[in-house]
Amino acid sequence: MKRHAPSAERNRDPLLAVLRELMPSRGTVLEVASGTGQHAVFFSRAFPELVWQPTDADPTALESIEAWRQEEGPPNLRAPLALDVSTPPWPVESADAMVCINMIHISPWEACQGLMRGAARVLSPGGPLILYGAYFIEGRPTAPSNLAFDASLRERNPAWGVRELGAVTAEARANGLELDRVVDMPSNNFTVVFRQHR
Repeated sequence: MKRHAPSAERNRDPLLAVLRELMPSRGTVLEVASGTGQHAVFFSRAFPELVWQPTDADPTALESIEAWRQEEGPPNLRAPLALDVSTPPWPVESADAMVCINMIHISPWEACQGLMRGAARVLSPGGPLILYGAYFIEGRPTAPSNLAFDASLRERNPAWGVRELGAVTAEARANGLELDRVVDMPSNNFTVVFRQHR
């Protein structure tokens, strides 16, 4: 049941460096689309003062997250919850920060819309929504690897694909979330941070 993603091992340390600048001093972090559970274990261990709540829509992912939690999880890592961002209500009513890694491009656009609506509902005022992944950014050259990645995603599922950051930002703004920063990451990825300003 315990799954392993090599990419999670590669990106966790660069992500941690960014998260250290963004996380609240206390409270609950809602991780959306936790996947294998590797990130949940790693980040909850790095932030022992925070409650880390992993979620996923995929039952096999939930099994993997729980297997990682049972084997290596610290006390502040909660049992995973089933969460389809497109389908309210969510099983979590409030969070002080949200983290969503590599979901928006491997899901239909409706998932991005649902994520923004849900973040607007559950995030505390000023709380960050932290996204990580590949994006197309207007005015910046696109890495050939991201063009190839986009093509491979759309081949697997026409509803998937690398998103335009402008479109993601517009969706966030429509739900009361403002763009806070865009951080360049290794392998032509980005960390994108929105803030709840309600």
